[in-house]
Amino acid sequence: MASDDRPLRIALLAYRGKPHCGGQGIYVRHLSKALADLGHHVEVLGGQPYPVLDERVPLVELPSLDIYNDHFPMRMPGLWEIKNWKDFIEVSTFSLGTFPEPLAFTLRAWDHLKHRKNDFDIVHDNQSLGFGLLAIERMGLPVIATIHHPITVDRRLEIEHARGLYKKLTLRRWYAFTDMQTEVARRLERVITVSENSFKDISHDHKVNPDRMHIVPVGVDPELFLPVEGVKRTPGMLITTASADVAMKGLRYLLEAVAKLRTERPEVTLTVIGKAKPGGESARTIEDLGLEGAVTFVSGVPDERIVELYSEAEVAVVPSLYEGFSLPAIEAMSCSIPLVATTGGAVPEVVGPDNETAFLVPPGDSGALAAKLGYVLDHPRIAARVGAAGRQRVIDHWSWRHTAERTVEQYRARLEAAGK
Repeated sequence: MASDDRPLRIALLAYRGKPHCGGQGIYVRHLSKALADLGHHVEVLGGQPYPVLDERVPLVELPSLDIYNDHFPMRMPGLWEIKNWKDFIEVSTFSLGTFPEPLAFTLRAWDHLKHRKNDFDIVHDNQSLGFGLLAIERMGLPVIATIHHPITVDRRLEIEHARGLYKKLTLRRWYAFTDMQTEVARRLERVITVSENSFKDISHDHKVNPDRMHIVPVGVDPELFLPVEGVKRTPGMLITTASADVAMKGLRYLLEAVAKLRTERPEVTLTVIGKAKPGGESARTIEDLGLEGAVTFVSGVPDERIVELYSEAEVAVVPSLYEGFSLPAIEAMSCSIPLVATTGGAVPEVVGPDNETAFLVPPGDSGALAAKLGYVLDHPRIAARVGAAGRQRVIDHWSWRHTAERTVEQYRARLEAAGK
């Protein structure tokens, strides 16, 4: 029965899993490792970019047409690349102006699992919420899904910040896949989310019955993310993790704050863990503000280098307009670096009280952000105290082992409800 403590056989779905930035790849990598540590068998079914996994966790590659690859994003595949009906659905959905990956990936996952349904006890979807999940359930494999936050929030913020009517219309069309996600989420028997704030937003936006939702916060490895001995902080160095041209991440407001700070503190610099899009909004903002020599983007580096960067910087920043949880926040806090963060979404719930475990400012206010950053830079003793308290909060509350244990509780409850 599902209530016993036998090891489970888990198929973990990740429609994209960029290894070192972006919450999906980080979540899949660390959760699968922690589940393996507990003695469970986990296989990750993944699409491009593929996640980097622990050596004990097999990766089943489900190749897409890779329309949104880093080198040539939004390319139109050639006819010779369309080899099956899943490829046809992906390219036709893309041709209609809608993001195709969640639907196409879950159909590929269903096509793979229908030949292996006796190999797994449960299927765990990470945020794709495509119609293929309903087909997987119909063939007798119980499905559970993690929704970090509803992508309807991204849609709303992107449209609000878009310039011009045409751009707003194209964004509405691109985000049409969220209607599918709402329908799938509403029909799943059990949903995991990561915070109280996301719980409320999913219930409201995706119309999911609150009785079907359960909160399992994500974690961090405090033995990996910790202060590095012998590394000196660089005066004026700020650090953030951000998708450069995603409005929700609020990078524009941080860039404006850096420009304000540099009028009196020319030593202030910003390191962004992420990739700049040539000619994108962030690149234009950097040029307009004259920050070309003050902002550095770092991408594709391992966790160990990210930890070193946190130890080199004076202040970490989470400038997001909204977060469903914020892994970058707790990774920074675990390194004892003082964190300046907004109150967007679940951030206060995660980082704790202002001036105790983090420094908080309103989202979308570059003036307030600049003022708070200036205060932290001017008060190193207070900053050190808050940084140390932030690490202790992470140790006390967030670890991947806790996440895995509570996730397994959800698996067993879903299996019990399915009579397995």
